[in-house]
Amino acid sequence: MSKLEGKVLVAQGGGPTAVINQSVAGVVLEARRFPQVTRVYGALYGVNGIINENMVDLTEETTSNLEAVANTPSSGLLSTRDKPDEAYCKKIFEVCKAHGIRYFFYCGGNDSADTCRIVNQQASDNNYELRVMHVPKTIDNDLKVTDHCPGYGSAAKFVAQAFAGANLDNRAIPGVYVGVVMGRHAGFLTAAAALGRKYPDDGPHLIYLPERAVTKEKFMADVTTAFEKYGRCVIAVSEGIVDENGEAIASQFTGGEKDSHGNVQLSGTGALGDLLAAWIKESKLTKRVRADTLGYLQRSFLGCVSETDQIEARAVGERAVHYAIHHDLDGSVAIKRAGDYVPSYFLTPLDTVARHSTVMPDAFINEAGNDVTEDFLKYARPLAGPLPEWQRLDAPPVDKVMNK
Repeated sequence: MSKLEGKVLVAQGGGPTAVINQSVAGVVLEARRFPQVTRVYGALYGVNGIINENMVDLTEETTSNLEAVANTPSSGLLSTRDKPDEAYCKKIFEVCKAHGIRYFFYCGGNDSADTCRIVNQQASDNNYELRVMHVPKTIDNDLKVTDHCPGYGSAAKFVAQAFAGANLDNRAIPGVYVGVVMGRHAGFLTAAAALGRKYPDDGPHLIYLPERAVTKEKFMADVTTAFEKYGRCVIAVSEGIVDENGEAIASQFTGGEKDSHGNVQLSGTGALGDLLAAWIKESKLTKRVRADTLGYLQRSFLGCVSETDQIEARAVGERAVHYAIHHDLDGSVAIKRAGDYVPSYFLTPLDTVARHSTVMPDAFINEAGNDVTEDFLKYARPLAGPLPEWQRLDAPPVDKVMNK
């Protein structure tokens, strides 16, 4: 067991999730058990809070309140979109050293893993003992190495339920419904819309992901075929779908606006949904066409959480503490699965997760590029967990008298 004595610092970065506070609670509660941990600090607003020394002493927080916050969506320590470079990370390291921080836990995605990598290297270069641990989270489910990411299961459950509800509405008053889901390069979250199907004619009837190019001609041919088959059509679309040139279709209609990381803005606009709805309206297929953009609703929706996701988000926080304090290691906690379905945890080097992301495997996408496969459903079902039950009327029809 490591005897490195000092303080623990934990922070959250990037987009919130429904279960990220479980990870922080796991870190704090587990770290407080070790005698060599003198204090446990939490940085407000992620790494921005570290460099500005905006921290709270979680050693003083009650277990009861930590558990209540753990069951609350979004980032309890608040978050940031700052993407630290070498100079920024040097400030992080200097603050850690000044405060006697010996264990740094950062909950986030691949950019957060990269921050951990750089800070870890700077500590090593300065001969300062600092254990740095990346605690994974992202609703996009696009981190490398790990089977899946805490945060994804709950967001997937929300998307599945949202489309199940949209499908029920669309069946009652038929038309074409388009729902735009988060996902710049990876389609895992949009694909989760398929989990809400129950009956053979349930939507979404079409699913479009960033991993496959979409043309107006193909899109309209698919929609027309589905509408003629079902008399209606529900469509799930990733915000990051691309055209035949690999360009994000939404970027052509957002005025070139960039997000905080310099990427073309895809979220926070209904442009893509409006465009696809306009294509359908132009075809005269039906007058009833609606488009919604789910936006931030997917990330921290109160009361929609996967139990599996909660358990695993807590576990990666606890495991991170054990790897860092008990085993004196740095790295990123990852998940693997066995059978159908048993999760386990392992440590992977920071540089295997930092910066780069992954996308949906080919085996998860159908040949036509407009739906998912059974392999994906088997993968995602245990992560989202059970969905609410719904039922159709099953009464026999009454014989017609006047309109035979």
